[in-house]
Amino acid sequence: MYLLFVDESGTPPKPGIENLNYFVMAGLVITEDRWMGMHDKLAGLKRSTGYHGEVKWRYFVPRNDDAENPMAVWGQEDRNAFRERVFSIITETKSCRIVACVSECPTAFGLGNVNSQDDLYFRTYKPVTERFQYLLQDITRASGRDSFGLIVADHRGRGDDDRMRHQHERLVRETGQFSSNYQNFVEGLFFAPSHLSVGIQLVDMVAGAIWRAQSHNDRTWFDKLRPSFRASPVGQIDGWGIARFPKANWRGPVLT
Repeated sequence: MYLLFVDESGTPPKPGIENLNYFVMAGLVITEDRWMGMHDKLAGLKRSTGYHGEVKWRYFVPRNDDAENPMAVWGQEDRNAFRERVFSIITETKSCRIVACVSECPTAFGLGNVNSQDDLYFRTYKPVTERFQYLLQDITRASGRDSFGLIVADHRGRGDDDRMRHQHERLVRETGQFSSNYQNFVEGLFFAPSHLSVGIQLVDMVAGAIWRAQSHNDRTWFDKLRPSFRASPVGQIDGWGIARFPKANWRGPVLT
């Protein structure tokens, strides 16, 4: 069984904003037999460093001394050292794979069929599910055994969760010319509060690194994760590990 944990970085803007900005949905694929090991490594890291609470990308921002930040009194060097060790939990787990979608918001709203923040959110989520399905198909072909997966998303709120659950269900049940056949998915979409989910905490860090690279051309942490992205046989991640939405008329840099 393969678990896809998904979380976002950035906020979908309202239509009409012209400045170039990005919204990221990231997915971290963890096999069931590696989940406990990753859980124990993160718990051990927290114990050894005196970190209490959940891990969030925004806590590592310089000068973030919010009361809720477990690193409020840490210097930036210590924060970066901790972040490096968090990322190593992902990259050292060789079966882990990252899939993601980056939406160029004003370009997406210019399509004519993306008219709200919810539209943009779901259209960014959809390519992540497709790449998870493609990954499961790849594994099935390579192993000769059917491989199945389920998706766990960060809990946002009852109304948001219900709407997303119905959209997900419609996505996987209604196949057609422009939709993937999600034959390797198990059940529907599950939700977990981030403070109770190791997978959600790790993918939050992944999403932040991708957003930072796309929005600010800062690949410091993105490049550390680069080996874990789903890639083509020649190592290409654009279109394989990271989808762009919409791909046509894309104006910004392309993560490779």
